[in-house]
Amino acid sequence: MFSYEEIKQIRNQFPILKTNETNSIYFDNAATTQKPVQVINTIKKYYCNFNSNVNRSVHFLDNFTNNYLELSRKQLKYFINAKYREEIIFTTGTTESINLIAFCISKFIKKSDDIIISHSEHHSNIIPWQVLSQNNKANLKVIPVNSEGELNIRVFKKLMTKKTKLISISHVTNTFGILNPINKIIKTAHKHNSLVLIDGSQAISHITIDVQNLDCDFYVFSIHKMYGPTGLGILYGKKKVLDKFPPYKCGGGMIEKVNFKKTRFSGLPFKLEAGTPNIAGIIGTNKALQLLVNYSIIKINSYETKLLKYAIKILSNINGMKIYYNNSKLTKILSFNIENIHSFDLGKLLNNYGIAVRTGTHCAQPIMEYLKINGTIRISFAMYNTIEEIDIFYKYLIKCLDILR
Repeated sequence: MFSYEEIKQIRNQFPILKTNETNSIYFDNAATTQKPVQVINTIKKYYCNFNSNVNRSVHFLDNFTNNYLELSRKQLKYFINAKYREEIIFTTGTTESINLIAFCISKFIKKSDDIIISHSEHHSNIIPWQVLSQNNKANLKVIPVNSEGELNIRVFKKLMTKKTKLISISHVTNTFGILNPINKIIKTAHKHNSLVLIDGSQAISHITIDVQNLDCDFYVFSIHKMYGPTGLGILYGKKKVLDKFPPYKCGGGMIEKVNFKKTRFSGLPFKLEAGTPNIAGIIGTNKALQLLVNYSIIKINSYETKLLKYAIKILSNINGMKIYYNNSKLTKILSFNIENIHSFDLGKLLNNYGIAVRTGTHCAQPIMEYLKINGTIRISFAMYNTIEEIDIFYKYLIKCLDILR
């Protein structure tokens, strides 16, 4: 748990918390986190002092840049405890990581094979599998949720057959912040020789991740949700699986030899990283990782849990409040509705008081339709949020409700 002085120290590292003219409260961290000065300065320093491409030339700038890029790959390997550095693939984000996997495994998915996802997935973890299933005439099966928003594991086990080739599931749901039982899912899947992809977008900066311990085949996440730059994602995949993947895109940086008769591709990780990468973002990522390591994911999780519990406690007193879902498996995300109040209307009014929340379906329309609601108000916490901010949010929430009722 963080002390008052530690929270003050953390907040001082985020320029937007000090310079924002509206003096806003930022409760939309599940969409993207703010960036610390270390990340911002590192990116600026790269462009001002070391700008160069990577793996293209022999001059000192290229060598310097390449060394820092590979340092970030090495640090990411340690951060999630991957076995090999070449199991870390740079992409543009979680969306591309999932699409890359869907493209590369499509050659292994046959007619009548099964792919399993859950009812509470983000669109980015629905549509690629929907398209793949349609193109290959495979079956897309969906794990339902129970009355508490949790996956129905009993039904999941019934969905599993010898034809199941892949399960793709979120570690933490972006709609309600529910922690899915991925350990059980991975063990069950592997008994049926099925691959498992875990979308870790909402978990990576809040839960300690050990991919070897989890034994998942893929783990994907976006750097911008862990205090790093936008436009950068990480695809972890077991080397023995990635070795079988064909190239996803073709171009510079991923070949050994080209002639007009045949091309010989590089090995991992470069085989899956065609073209110039987001060099500045990758270099800046190292500073974001240092921030998380220095403050400890365990301490961050403990502090954010305190914020979540406090928010649930005071919001539960509001007449007509419906929290989805008020149980022990929630993590740093709180979604709610208030009877007879549209989430968009409330979100717009809160914005007038400088409070940033997410409204709507959160890129997860199927689960909203299942619940027969047109969206929710979502607040999501980060290490720089405070109890005082929650009190201010509560104060202006009451004012907004007085206006709307």
